[in-house]
Amino acid sequence: MAPKRRKLIPKTVQNAPEQQHYLVSFCDYIRNECLLAENTCAAYRRDLERFYVWLGDRAIRELRIQELSDYAAWLHEKNLAPASLARHIVSLRVFFRFLQLEGFITTNQAELLGSQKLWDRMPSVMSPGQVDQLLRCPTPEKDRLWIRDRALLEMYYATGARASEITELKLHDVHLDGPYCRFTGKGNKQRDVPLGEQAIAAFELWMNDQRPALIEHMEKKKRKAKVSTETTAPVDRKRLLGTTDYAFFSSHGLPMKRGAIWELVKKYALRIGAPSDISPHSLRHSFATHMLAGGADIRQVQVLLGHAAITTTEIYTHVDLTALKELHKKLHPRG
Repeated sequence: MAPKRRKLIPKTVQNAPEQQHYLVSFCDYIRNECLLAENTCAAYRRDLERFYVWLGDRAIRELRIQELSDYAAWLHEKNLAPASLARHIVSLRVFFRFLQLEGFITTNQAELLGSQKLWDRMPSVMSPGQVDQLLRCPTPEKDRLWIRDRALLEMYYATGARASEITELKLHDVHLDGPYCRFTGKGNKQRDVPLGEQAIAAFELWMNDQRPALIEHMEKKKRKAKVSTETTAPVDRKRLLGTTDYAFFSSHGLPMKRGAIWELVKKYALRIGAPSDISPHSLRHSFATHMLAGGADIRQVQVLLGHAAITTTEIYTHVDLTALKELHKKLHPRG
């Protein structure tokens, strides 16, 4: 006689104690299975960590659209930029979609959240004169790494790259004989962006002058740390064993972080009296705006910026109305 079959009981979804596990699993999923860029994964995690702050001891599986609407209102109270609000809502919807896919929840209430309406909020754009002032701002009298800073700012404006792309730029990506730079953008997509004469000159000065001297200084520190077996203070070897295969690096030979570039741009913008809202993205936006004002086609600018969709380029670029009027007057038969 066959043994009596055991009745299968559906596994119930765990509640609040495993909610932190949800976030860990989601981050692993988008990184290892969706193969999203590291910066994109970090952005999702930051958004969802803010959601967890609001969540408190609530159970995710019991949330309804009314509570999620309260979360959206809570985000509004944080005075976030419109683009940030929209991104938080998108992150939440993707997260809930994952939870439903994995069986952690049965219904996806986040799908009922409407997308945050975006209105035009253009990043600050600098005039060509302001950009010229900014690029010439680093000086030997005030700045120890002024040659590196000038080369970095010139490269930034010449290519319209993202801050993260500048930090990840390696020496083998810079082709001065081309001349062009090869950037790896979102989704690991590569693009080549031409370099102008001034950016080439600034980078060559950095390569031939300050960079070798900085590497030699670091090598001396390494040798000194190796010889010294007993010191009164522990040696921070991580700061002494930095890599130098990056196009730009810190005074310790370590790759520059986006925060360091942010501070660098802010420092020089403040020195020339530029508006307080000038940021690294302002250089990228100025690059696109000046290209368009000079007559470049928007699809050419799209390729240079590394945008997947033309609509993104339309959001992040604009042409001064005065330039449009002059173009209309010059080209229109009855201008």
